[in-house]
Amino acid sequence: PMDMSYYPNGYPVLKIQDKLTEPLVARVIFSRPLKNGRTIFGELLEYGKIWRLGANEATEIEFYQNLKIGNTKIKKGRYTLYCIPLPDKWTIIINKETDTWGSFKYDLSKDVVRVEVPVQKQTENLEAFVMTFEKNPTGAGLVIAWDDFKVSLPIVF
Repeated sequence: PMDMSYYPNGYPVLKIQDKLTEPLVARVIFSRPLKNGRTIFGELLEYGKIWRLGANEATEIEFYQNLKIGNTKIKKGRYTLYCIPLPDKWTIIINKETDTWGSFKYDLSKDVVRVEVPVQKQTENLEAFVMTFEKNPTGAGLVIAWDDFKVSLPIVF
């Protein structure tokens, strides 16, 4: 199934209820693969290989304001998210190419930024892949979790 997360969380509902306390910053649209008894990292998803961060169409992220990821300023707009998973860290990639399926036509020359983030092993195994935003002192983290892996991409705004 396809899913969507906003920052701030619950933005559309907060908007219609006139309960917004901060502006819209980002939205991520992704498909939720399921574990289905499989070994995910290192088998289904090979370490060191590009992954679309979900299933089906490549995951897309839209920024509604200019912000910063790592040391790179990112202009508001729509981008595609990829990653290269390793056991202890992931390289999260923001790429200019949108409206694409999987990572079959991934083009390195269209990368906007690459950021390495540490893997946090979890005691809970998540059946469904999930992406959500969590507020932090400098902006938000895009939390990406599946199986017993979790990473967070820091977004500064």
